[in-house]
Amino acid sequence: MRRGGMRGVWSRFRRDRRAMAGLIVLTVEAVCVLLLPILLGLEPDVTDRAAGFWAVPSAAHWLGTDDVGRDLLARLICGGRISLLVGFAAAGISVAVGIPLGLLAGYCRGPWEFIIMRCADVVQSFPSIVLVLCLVSVVGASVWNIILVIGFMGWTSIARLVYGNTLSIREKEYITAVQALGGSTATILRRNVLPNAVAPVWASLALRVGRAILSESSLSFLGVGIRTPQASWGNMIQYATDPVVFSTRPWVWVPPSLCIVVTVFCLQFIGDGLRDAMDPKWTSPAGMPEAPTACRETPVELAREMERLSEPEQVYAVRADCARTRPLC
Repeated sequence: MRRGGMRGVWSRFRRDRRAMAGLIVLTVEAVCVLLLPILLGLEPDVTDRAAGFWAVPSAAHWLGTDDVGRDLLARLICGGRISLLVGFAAAGISVAVGIPLGLLAGYCRGPWEFIIMRCADVVQSFPSIVLVLCLVSVVGASVWNIILVIGFMGWTSIARLVYGNTLSIREKEYITAVQALGGSTATILRRNVLPNAVAPVWASLALRVGRAILSESSLSFLGVGIRTPQASWGNMIQYATDPVVFSTRPWVWVPPSLCIVVTVFCLQFIGDGLRDAMDPKWTSPAGMPEAPTACRETPVELAREMERLSEPEQVYAVRADCARTRPLC
Protein backbone atom coordinates (compact mmCIF):
# COMPACT_ATOMS: atom_id res chain seq x y z
CA MET A 1 0.00 0.00 0.00
CA ARG A 2 1.37 3.44 -0.96
CA ARG A 3 2.17 6.06 1.62
CA GLY A 4 -0.82 8.13 0.49
CA GLY A 5 -3.05 5.10 0.86
CA MET A 6 -1.79 4.50 4.41
CA ARG A 7 -2.49 8.15 5.24
CA GLY A 8 -6.01 7.72 3.93
CA VAL A 9 -6.58 4.59 6.03
CA TRP A 10 -5.25 6.30 9.15
CA SER A 11 -7.37 9.39 8.47
CA ARG A 12 -10.53 7.30 8.18
CA PHE A 13 -9.58 5.20 11.22
CA ARG A 14 -9.18 8.33 13.38
CA ARG A 15 -12.73 9.40 12.58
CA ASP A 16 -14.06 6.27 14.29
CA ARG A 17 -14.32 7.29 17.94
CA ARG A 18 -14.84 3.77 19.24
CA ALA A 19 -11.79 2.49 17.35
CA MET A 20 -9.60 5.32 18.62
CA ALA A 21 -10.84 4.83 22.18
CA GLY A 22 -10.07 1.11 21.92
CA LEU A 23 -6.60 1.82 20.55
CA ILE A 24 -5.82 4.29 23.35
CA VAL A 25 -7.07 1.97 26.11
CA LEU A 26 -5.18 -1.01 24.67
CA THR A 27 -1.98 1.04 24.36
CA VAL A 28 -2.24 2.24 27.96
CA GLU A 29 -2.92 -1.33 29.09
CA ALA A 30 0.12 -2.67 27.22
CA VAL A 31 2.38 0.06 28.63
CA CYS A 32 1.16 -0.66 32.17
CA VAL A 33 1.73 -4.42 32.04
CA LEU A 34 5.18 -3.92 30.51
CA LEU A 35 6.54 -1.08 32.64
CA LEU A 36 4.75 -1.11 36.00
CA PRO A 37 6.34 -4.38 37.24
CA ILE A 38 9.76 -2.83 36.57
CA LEU A 39 9.00 0.66 37.91
CA LEU A 40 7.13 -0.51 41.02
CA GLY A 41 9.20 -3.62 41.67
CA LEU A 42 6.17 -5.88 41.70
CA GLU A 43 6.83 -9.50 42.67
CA PRO A 44 3.81 -11.68 41.84
CA ASP A 45 5.22 -14.89 43.32
CA VAL A 46 6.35 -13.61 46.74
CA THR A 47 4.27 -14.50 49.80
CA ASP A 48 3.64 -11.74 52.34
CA ARG A 49 3.46 -13.61 55.63
CA ALA A 50 2.65 -10.43 57.56
CA ALA A 51 -0.49 -9.78 55.51
CA GLY A 52 -1.55 -13.41 55.61
CA PHE A 53 -3.84 -15.40 53.36
CA TRP A 54 -6.91 -13.91 51.70
CA ALA A 55 -6.14 -10.45 53.07
CA VAL A 56 -8.72 -7.80 52.19
CA PRO A 57 -7.71 -4.80 50.05
CA SER A 58 -5.56 -2.32 51.97
CA ALA A 59 -2.91 0.33 51.44
CA ALA A 60 -0.21 -2.36 51.37
CA HIS A 61 -2.12 -4.61 48.98
CA TRP A 62 -4.65 -2.70 46.88
CA LEU A 63 -6.43 -5.87 45.74
CA GLY A 64 -5.61 -7.98 48.78
CA THR A 65 -3.76 -11.30 48.70
CA ASP A 66 -4.60 -14.76 47.41
CA ASP A 67 -4.76 -18.14 49.13
CA VAL A 68 -0.98 -18.23 49.72
CA GLY A 69 -0.45 -14.54 50.53
CA ARG A 70 0.65 -13.29 47.10
CA ASP A 71 -0.23 -9.72 46.10
CA LEU A 72 -3.18 -9.85 43.68
CA LEU A 73 -2.40 -6.49 42.05
CA ALA A 74 1.10 -7.67 41.17
CA ARG A 75 -0.33 -10.90 39.77
CA LEU A 76 -2.98 -8.99 37.81
CA ILE A 77 -0.43 -6.72 36.13
CA CYS A 78 2.14 -9.46 35.49
CA GLY A 79 -0.60 -11.82 34.36
CA GLY A 80 -1.55 -9.27 31.72
CA ARG A 81 1.87 -9.82 30.15
CA ILE A 82 1.13 -13.51 29.69
CA SER A 83 -2.41 -13.00 28.38
CA LEU A 84 -1.39 -10.31 25.87
CA LEU A 85 1.67 -12.32 24.83
CA VAL A 86 -0.49 -15.37 24.14
CA GLY A 87 -3.02 -13.27 22.21
CA PHE A 88 -0.62 -11.43 19.92
CA ALA A 89 1.87 -14.28 19.44
CA ALA A 90 -0.85 -16.83 18.64
CA ALA A 91 -2.49 -14.41 16.18
CA GLY A 92 0.89 -13.84 14.53
CA ILE A 93 1.41 -17.59 14.08
CA SER A 94 -2.10 -17.96 12.60
CA VAL A 95 -1.38 -15.22 10.08
CA ALA A 96 2.09 -16.57 9.24
CA VAL A 97 0.65 -20.02 8.53
CA GLY A 98 -2.69 -19.04 7.00
CA ILE A 99 -1.55 -16.44 4.44
CA PRO A 100 0.91 -18.68 2.49
CA LEU A 101 -1.49 -21.61 2.52
CA GLY A 102 -4.40 -19.45 1.35
CA LEU A 103 -2.29 -17.95 -1.45
CA LEU A 104 -1.10 -21.37 -2.57
CA ALA A 105 -4.58 -22.88 -2.59
CA GLY A 106 -6.21 -19.93 -4.35
CA TYR A 107 -3.59 -19.29 -7.03
CA CYS A 108 -2.19 -22.74 -7.85
CA ARG A 109 -5.51 -24.59 -7.45
CA GLY A 110 -5.36 -28.32 -8.32
CA PRO A 111 -3.92 -30.65 -5.67
CA TRP A 112 -2.81 -27.74 -3.50
CA GLU A 113 -6.34 -26.42 -3.26
CA PHE A 114 -7.78 -29.85 -2.46
CA ILE A 115 -5.23 -30.73 0.23
CA ILE A 116 -5.19 -27.35 2.00
CA MET A 117 -8.94 -26.78 1.95
CA ARG A 118 -9.74 -30.32 3.06
CA CYS A 119 -7.29 -29.95 5.95
CA ALA A 120 -9.05 -26.72 6.88
CA ASP A 121 -12.40 -28.55 6.76
CA VAL A 122 -11.09 -31.27 9.08
CA VAL A 123 -9.75 -28.74 11.62
CA GLN A 124 -12.93 -26.67 11.57
CA SER A 125 -15.15 -29.74 11.93
CA PHE A 126 -14.06 -30.10 15.58
CA PRO A 127 -15.14 -27.66 18.30
CA SER A 128 -12.11 -25.41 18.64
CA ILE A 129 -11.97 -25.35 22.43
CA VAL A 130 -12.20 -29.16 22.62
CA LEU A 131 -9.42 -29.62 20.06
CA VAL A 132 -7.16 -27.07 21.76
CA LEU A 133 -7.93 -28.64 25.14
CA CYS A 134 -6.88 -32.09 23.92
CA LEU A 135 -3.68 -30.86 22.24
CA VAL A 136 -2.59 -28.82 25.27
CA SER A 137 -3.17 -31.86 27.49
CA VAL A 138 -0.88 -33.88 25.21
CA VAL A 139 1.98 -31.40 24.66
CA GLY A 140 1.92 -29.77 28.11
CA ALA A 141 0.58 -26.53 29.54
CA SER A 142 3.57 -24.22 29.16
CA VAL A 143 3.14 -20.70 27.77
CA TRP A 144 4.78 -21.41 24.43
CA ASN A 145 2.98 -24.71 23.97
CA ILE A 146 -0.33 -22.90 24.45
CA ILE A 147 0.74 -20.18 22.00
CA LEU A 148 1.73 -22.76 19.37
CA VAL A 149 -1.45 -24.80 19.77
CA ILE A 150 -3.81 -21.78 19.61
CA GLY A 151 -1.81 -20.27 16.75
CA PHE A 152 -1.75 -23.39 14.58
CA MET A 153 -5.42 -24.10 15.26
CA GLY A 154 -6.38 -20.59 14.13
CA TRP A 155 -4.84 -20.67 10.65
CA THR A 156 -7.99 -21.99 8.94
CA SER A 157 -10.04 -18.78 9.04
CA ILE A 158 -7.09 -16.71 7.79
CA ALA A 159 -6.37 -19.20 5.00
CA ARG A 160 -10.02 -19.23 3.87
CA LEU A 161 -10.13 -15.44 3.79
CA VAL A 162 -6.96 -15.19 1.70
CA TYR A 163 -8.08 -18.11 -0.48
CA GLY A 164 -11.34 -16.39 -1.42
CA ASN A 165 -9.58 -13.11 -2.24
CA THR A 166 -6.91 -14.88 -4.29
CA LEU A 167 -9.51 -16.70 -6.39
CA SER A 168 -10.94 -13.33 -7.41
CA ILE A 169 -7.59 -11.62 -7.96
CA ARG A 170 -6.08 -14.37 -10.14
CA GLU A 171 -8.76 -13.71 -12.79
CA LYS A 172 -7.96 -10.00 -13.09
CA GLU A 173 -6.56 -8.63 -16.34
CA TYR A 174 -3.36 -7.30 -14.79
CA ILE A 175 -2.49 -10.80 -13.54
CA THR A 176 -2.98 -12.15 -17.08
CA ALA A 177 -0.76 -9.36 -18.40
CA VAL A 178 2.04 -10.17 -15.96
CA GLN A 179 1.78 -13.85 -16.88
CA ALA A 180 2.00 -12.97 -20.58
CA LEU A 181 5.12 -10.92 -19.90
CA GLY A 182 6.79 -13.99 -18.38
CA GLY A 183 6.42 -13.27 -14.69
CA SER A 184 7.13 -16.27 -12.46
CA THR A 185 4.56 -17.63 -10.04
CA ALA A 186 6.61 -16.54 -7.03
CA THR A 187 6.95 -13.00 -8.39
CA ILE A 188 3.24 -12.72 -9.19
CA LEU A 189 2.26 -13.99 -5.75
CA ARG A 190 4.69 -11.67 -3.97
CA ARG A 191 4.21 -8.47 -5.96
CA ASN A 192 0.72 -8.65 -7.43
CA VAL A 193 -1.50 -11.04 -5.49
CA LEU A 194 -0.25 -10.78 -1.90
CA PRO A 195 -0.67 -6.98 -1.40
CA ASN A 196 -4.28 -7.14 -2.60
CA ALA A 197 -5.28 -10.43 -0.97
CA VAL A 198 -4.12 -9.70 2.58
CA ALA A 199 -5.79 -6.30 3.07
CA PRO A 200 -8.84 -7.83 4.86
CA VAL A 201 -6.51 -9.93 7.03
CA TRP A 202 -5.23 -6.87 8.89
CA ALA A 203 -8.79 -5.94 9.80
CA SER A 204 -9.46 -9.44 11.16
CA LEU A 205 -6.12 -9.65 13.00
CA ALA A 206 -7.41 -7.69 15.99
CA LEU A 207 -10.35 -10.07 16.30
CA ARG A 208 -7.97 -13.03 16.13
CA VAL A 209 -5.96 -11.59 19.06
CA GLY A 210 -9.16 -11.31 21.11
CA ARG A 211 -10.13 -14.91 20.35
CA ALA A 212 -6.66 -16.13 21.36
CA ILE A 213 -6.90 -14.29 24.70
CA LEU A 214 -10.32 -15.84 25.33
CA SER A 215 -8.98 -19.30 24.43
CA GLU A 216 -6.09 -18.97 26.88
CA SER A 217 -8.44 -17.70 29.58
CA SER A 218 -10.79 -20.63 29.00
CA LEU A 219 -7.96 -23.14 29.22
CA SER A 220 -6.57 -21.57 32.39
CA PHE A 221 -10.05 -21.39 33.95
CA LEU A 222 -10.50 -25.11 33.26
CA GLY A 223 -7.16 -25.85 34.91
CA VAL A 224 -5.22 -27.00 31.82
CA GLY A 225 -3.77 -23.65 30.76
CA ILE A 226 -1.21 -21.44 32.50
CA ARG A 227 -0.40 -23.10 35.82
CA THR A 228 0.34 -21.34 39.09
CA PRO A 229 2.65 -19.90 40.35
CA GLN A 230 2.76 -18.27 36.90
CA ALA A 231 -0.01 -15.70 36.69
CA SER A 232 -2.48 -15.00 33.89
CA TRP A 233 -5.91 -13.44 33.85
CA GLY A 234 -7.43 -16.82 33.13
CA ASN A 235 -6.02 -18.69 36.11
CA MET A 236 -6.83 -15.75 38.40
CA ILE A 237 -10.50 -16.11 37.44
CA GLN A 238 -10.23 -19.78 38.42
CA TYR A 239 -10.53 -18.67 42.05
CA ALA A 240 -14.21 -17.96 41.29
CA THR A 241 -14.87 -21.70 41.09
CA ASP A 242 -14.76 -21.69 44.90
CA PRO A 243 -18.27 -20.69 46.08
CA VAL A 244 -16.85 -18.92 49.15
CA VAL A 245 -14.46 -16.81 47.08
CA PHE A 246 -17.13 -16.12 44.46
CA SER A 247 -19.65 -14.84 46.99
CA THR A 248 -17.48 -13.15 49.64
CA ARG A 249 -14.27 -12.05 47.87
CA PRO A 250 -15.24 -10.38 44.56
CA TRP A 251 -12.02 -8.34 44.54
CA VAL A 252 -10.17 -11.58 43.75
CA TRP A 253 -11.88 -12.48 40.45
CA VAL A 254 -13.67 -9.30 39.27
CA PRO A 255 -10.52 -7.29 38.25
CA PRO A 256 -9.07 -9.99 35.90
CA SER A 257 -12.55 -10.55 34.47
CA LEU A 258 -12.89 -6.85 33.73
CA CYS A 259 -9.42 -6.79 32.15
CA ILE A 260 -10.38 -9.59 29.75
CA VAL A 261 -13.71 -7.95 28.87
CA VAL A 262 -12.18 -4.51 28.30
CA THR A 263 -9.31 -5.93 26.22
CA VAL A 264 -11.58 -8.01 24.00
CA PHE A 265 -13.97 -5.09 23.47
CA CYS A 266 -11.08 -2.77 22.58
CA LEU A 267 -9.78 -5.29 20.06
CA GLN A 268 -13.30 -5.64 18.64
CA PHE A 269 -13.57 -1.87 18.18
CA ILE A 270 -10.12 -1.70 16.58
CA GLY A 271 -10.99 -4.53 14.19
CA ASP A 272 -14.25 -2.86 13.18
CA GLY A 273 -12.44 0.44 12.67
CA LEU A 274 -9.76 -1.15 10.48
CA ARG A 275 -12.41 -2.98 8.46
CA ASP A 276 -14.26 0.25 7.75
CA ALA A 277 -11.09 2.27 7.12
CA MET A 278 -9.76 -0.24 4.58
CA ASP A 279 -13.09 -0.61 2.80
CA PRO A 280 -12.80 0.90 -0.72
CA LYS A 281 -16.52 1.77 -0.58
CA TRP A 282 -16.09 3.74 2.62
CA THR A 283 -18.50 6.65 3.07
CA SER A 284 -18.01 9.72 5.17
CA PRO A 285 -20.24 10.46 8.18
CA ALA A 286 -22.23 12.79 5.88
CA GLY A 287 -23.06 9.81 3.67
CA MET A 288 -20.93 10.90 0.65
CA PRO A 289 -18.28 8.59 -0.82
CA GLU A 290 -14.76 9.72 -0.13
CA ALA A 291 -12.85 10.95 -3.16
CA PRO A 292 -9.74 9.01 -4.18
CA THR A 293 -6.46 10.20 -2.73
CA ALA A 294 -5.06 11.19 -6.13
CA CYS A 295 -8.04 13.48 -6.81
CA ARG A 296 -7.91 15.12 -3.41
CA GLU A 297 -4.27 16.08 -3.82
CA THR A 298 -3.25 19.40 -5.28
CA PRO A 299 -1.77 19.41 -8.82
CA VAL A 300 1.71 19.96 -7.37
CA GLU A 301 1.40 16.99 -4.99
CA LEU A 302 0.00 14.83 -7.78
CA ALA A 303 2.91 15.77 -10.07
CA ARG A 304 5.42 14.85 -7.36
CA GLU A 305 3.69 11.51 -6.80
CA MET A 306 3.77 10.73 -10.53
CA GLU A 307 7.47 11.63 -10.72
CA ARG A 308 8.16 9.30 -7.79
CA LEU A 309 6.56 6.35 -9.57
CA SER A 310 9.15 4.71 -11.78
CA GLU A 311 6.94 2.42 -13.87
CA PRO A 312 4.95 4.09 -16.69
CA GLU A 313 2.04 1.70 -16.15
CA GLN A 314 1.58 3.01 -12.60
CA VAL A 315 1.62 6.61 -13.83
CA TYR A 316 -1.04 5.81 -16.40
CA ALA A 317 -3.07 4.07 -13.71
CA VAL A 318 -2.98 7.20 -11.51
CA ARG A 319 -4.06 9.39 -14.44
CA ALA A 320 -6.84 7.02 -15.44
CA ASP A 321 -8.10 6.71 -11.87
CA CYS A 322 -8.23 10.49 -11.43
CA ALA A 323 -9.92 11.01 -14.79
CA ARG A 324 -12.51 8.32 -14.06
CA THR A 325 -13.44 9.83 -10.70
CA ARG A 326 -13.12 13.51 -11.63
CA PRO A 327 -16.89 14.19 -11.36
CA LEU A 328 -16.72 13.22 -7.67
CA CYS A 329 -13.87 15.61 -6.90
